[in-house]
Amino acid sequence: MKVVLDHLTKTFPSRNKKSNDVVIAVSDFNFEIPDGKLIGLLGPSGCGKSTALNLISGLIAPTRGRIFFGDDDVTELPPENRGVGLVFQSYALYPHLTVRQNIMFPLQNLKGEARPSREEMERRVLEAARLVQIEPLLERKPGEMSGGQQQRVAIARAVVKMPKVLLLDEPLSNLDARLRLQTREEIRRIQRDTGITTVFVTHDQEEAMSISDLIVVMKAGAVHQIGKPQTVYDDPVNLFVSKFLGTPPINVFEGRVKGGRLFIGDEAVLDVKGAPDGDVWVGIRPEGFIPDANGPFTCKLRGVEVMGRDISVVCAHDRCEAPQIRAIISAESAIDEGAKAVRFALKPYKVHLFERQSEARIHFEGDAKGVKQHGR
Repeated sequence: MKVVLDHLTKTFPSRNKKSNDVVIAVSDFNFEIPDGKLIGLLGPSGCGKSTALNLISGLIAPTRGRIFFGDDDVTELPPENRGVGLVFQSYALYPHLTVRQNIMFPLQNLKGEARPSREEMERRVLEAARLVQIEPLLERKPGEMSGGQQQRVAIARAVVKMPKVLLLDEPLSNLDARLRLQTREEIRRIQRDTGITTVFVTHDQEEAMSISDLIVVMKAGAVHQIGKPQTVYDDPVNLFVSKFLGTPPINVFEGRVKGGRLFIGDEAVLDVKGAPDGDVWVGIRPEGFIPDANGPFTCKLRGVEVMGRDISVVCAHDRCEAPQIRAIISAESAIDEGAKAVRFALKPYKVHLFERQSEARIHFEGDAKGVKQHGR
């Protein structure tokens, strides 16, 4: 089931009772969620991603705009008639009911012809439990289960109705790191097995990038970029998106372009043919550094952290906006830990330029967009 958001906007009254201003939670959101895909809504706290999810579910009504499931306009439909399955951060399981009863509960609430027979309910409960791999736990109560198992019960309860759209709002936030990893892999498997169109809300960019077909990056109610996770990472439209995606985060410097060359401080660090002259923000991904004794970019060495397969070179530069720079290089590279400075060459397709005022992306020959266009 494809989902179309047409100029979707939601505003709330200001908390200041003396003000007539409004808070824009979601601003002019236009997007078609393809049938059967998993979409990650991603952004910092307060960016509007949960509000967007609640608009799709029908829990809140839009101020402006329309919502379509397939060709059907569902903007005015109540949540129970939209055919959505909801999973929240809190598991919201009934503690006095068994797992079987928790999963069956939404089926028992169906009315008239939509209500399945008892035999059909049992079959669908078993099918949902098998899908999330909790079939042996059907007679347990929530208090006898781990957090990861409870979250699987919540997912089973959402999918047992065979929803048109599955909506997940920060479903892994209450789990420890290992369970988060395991459960997000399960969510991806379940989504692929069922083919249900799924919207997954998270502030964790690694989580969203690892399981989503497409990600939507939001800030302050506005959509900044939509695309495949790797594409958005490699080719961000602005400084915010580049800084939000990536672990370790992108390193950002003050720089300037002059005559097709990029300067950071007094050093000409890269040829950037096609970029206009002027002051810029320079974003360099941690994997964009190449140790080179004759490299054009010099940084103060602070330390070397061995991470097994890779090495994190911790250094500093007075034009970097952060106290530390992290360069991720191969463990086979030799770094003199006793040196005061380290020199680098830069990978052009891992360097991003942004306008100083608007923070919009500036493209140049050899950057990520150019590499993609030439198939390199």
